[in-house]
Amino acid sequence: MFIVEKKPKSIVAEAYRALRTNVQYSAFDKEIKTILVTSSEVKEGKSTICGNMALSFSKNEKKVLLIDCDLRKPSLHKMFNVSNVRGLSEVLIGSEELNETIQKYSNNLDILTSGAIPPNPAEMLGSKAMSELLEVLKNKYDTIILDSSPIRVVTDAQILATKTDGAILVVKRDNAKIEAVKDSQNLLNKVGANIIGSILNGMDSPRRKDRSYYSNEEIAVRA
Repeated sequence: MFIVEKKPKSIVAEAYRALRTNVQYSAFDKEIKTILVTSSEVKEGKSTICGNMALSFSKNEKKVLLIDCDLRKPSLHKMFNVSNVRGLSEVLIGSEELNETIQKYSNNLDILTSGAIPPNPAEMLGSKAMSELLEVLKNKYDTIILDSSPIRVVTDAQILATKTDGAILVVKRDNAKIEAVKDSQNLLNKVGANIIGSILNGMDSPRRKDRSYYSNEEIAVRA
């Protein structure tokens, strides 16, 4: 599932390291600690990219937290094979303590799953409790990656974009139309999001002779 972990010496893993570097140098006067990742449509690979990003940052000796903020269709708990009995939803409503909800995946990577799917995801993500939670987490982690719902499907990503230091838009080749990508960018701009880059998912490199090496997980970084 996560090529950064399974094939750390692959070209794809190197692309994620390049993405990590681009993010780190994307702002000169402001540290990027909280990163929102969204996409135009469903099935563009944003959750897989979030997982690989988190693993890549953690291998750079950064204390990383990956949060599943897709409170409508969460998937990170399945990808990482961790429990989702309690998670972000329970922390936001105050029924669970944060320290008891965050799960340790590796030395430098922790995961906060979505928890129960609430009836009001947008309201919960836009709440004061969510803003306060992010401020608390900033003091504990070097990098916080938020996996959000597709921005053109629901308003969740726009809401989270106002609370994070930077936003990344995932676009899958041959899947998203140019109009949809432009619309996604406009939606982020409308809320004053700091768009630090985009990821073109599933792109072959014409400079490589042996294209059989490539898989659908590959990315081209555009930061």
